[in-house]
Amino acid sequence: MIRLKKAILSDCSEIYDLQVKSFRALLEKYQDYDFNPGAETIEKTINRFNESFTDYYFICIDTKNIGALRICNFDDLCKLKQIFILPEYQGNGYAQEAIIISESLYPNATRWELDTIKQEDKLCYLYEKMGYKKTGKEQKIKDGMDIVFYSK
Repeated sequence: MIRLKKAILSDCSEIYDLQVKSFRALLEKYQDYDFNPGAETIEKTINRFNESFTDYYFICIDTKNIGALRICNFDDLCKLKQIFILPEYQGNGYAQEAIIISESLYPNATRWELDTIKQEDKLCYLYEKMGYKKTGKEQKIKDGMDIVFYSK
């Protein structure tokens, strides 16, 4: 069983470290240094943290932070902008639990949106399993890599 713990500004360094480690495999696979969160700077994490509509949460098992997620809250619309779990903890259902918990934290949201890499079947399967539907919008990043958009 996981829990979510709201992050504070002084947590940005740890969030950034988790993000880089969690996105490393996708960064190496797609060589996407423009959009992959694993290629971002810590300054970008800090800037996002300071956005009035952004909340970061650690994904925790007991006292260990195994990942994090970022939600942009626009009252009736919430966007799950990033969810990341360290590779050694992936595949255990923690992302599903984190999504369920995070959605319950924003009861005013009548719509949720997210996007992911279309070619990553496991990620698409996860979001579809959680009730997200493709919107029909896609964005080509490069040959062999497209972003697909979902809503719920």
